[in-house]
Amino acid sequence: MRIFEPHAHMTSRTTDDYETMAAAGVTVIVEPAFWLGQPRTSLGSFVDYFNSLLGWERFRASQFGVAHHCTLALNPKEANDDGLRREVLAVLPRYLAKDRVVAVGEVGYDSMTPEEDEAFAAQLALALEHDLPVLVHTPHRDKLAGTRRSLDVIRESGLPPERVLIDHNNELTVREVKESGCWLAFSIYPDTKMDEDRFVRIVDEYGTERMLVNSAADWGRSDPLKVVKTAAAMMEAGRSEDEVDQVVWRNPVEFFAQSGRLELDVERPAAPATFAGNSILRGERPA
Repeated sequence: MRIFEPHAHMTSRTTDDYETMAAAGVTVIVEPAFWLGQPRTSLGSFVDYFNSLLGWERFRASQFGVAHHCTLALNPKEANDDGLRREVLAVLPRYLAKDRVVAVGEVGYDSMTPEEDEAFAAQLALALEHDLPVLVHTPHRDKLAGTRRSLDVIRESGLPPERVLIDHNNELTVREVKESGCWLAFSIYPDTKMDEDRFVRIVDEYGTERMLVNSAADWGRSDPLKVVKTAAAMMEAGRSEDEVDQVVWRNPVEFFAQSGRLELDVERPAAPATFAGNSILRGERPA
């Protein structure tokens, strides 16, 4: 089965995870820019991070035949730093023009502050300017209120809803996001937010149209094989292969293809390769 991982923070994972994911059928990954666990204190740290997503992570993934893409943005949590917000928003346009940048994201809300309002609206405007879709992070606290507020801001921006992916949904938010015309994503975790069985029940009620699942695979307790495991849970629950393929392949392909930059194939190097003089390989090259 073809697996598209539409939201995995591979910066926080080991190279072994790329190998494990590839062996399980993951051939395409989108890595959204996010908060690294500790606030960044300078523009240079954002520049280095964006460059890493565009270069080093793409290289690491390619060693296992995985096509790596990214979404770039100032994340909501760090949008509350006035100085950094202005600096990052000023430099972001040059990165949004890069190959394999398939959306603006993650944008949205953390604490729903005026500063986050400003950054959210500014980055939706950048998405329109650069003709890119948008990945929206819904807050961990006050999930329903934050989702409703996000949908209001999106409507005000003029972005067509079919170019917006609302992420981290749960049972409280599905109906309103579905009715908005936006795409819906669900982060499947071992013990928080959403699990495979809950997602299957949501599909039973709402169907598979515009539905995506991801593993998030961040620096907390997470599992980079959750998309694979969700596909298995759907099959075990009696969903058809066509429905599973729609959720774990065709839907993410359709959404991110709107960027015009989605590449579904990557040629794995025939011999050990290096990036900036560095290799991920140690000892004998894996078969």
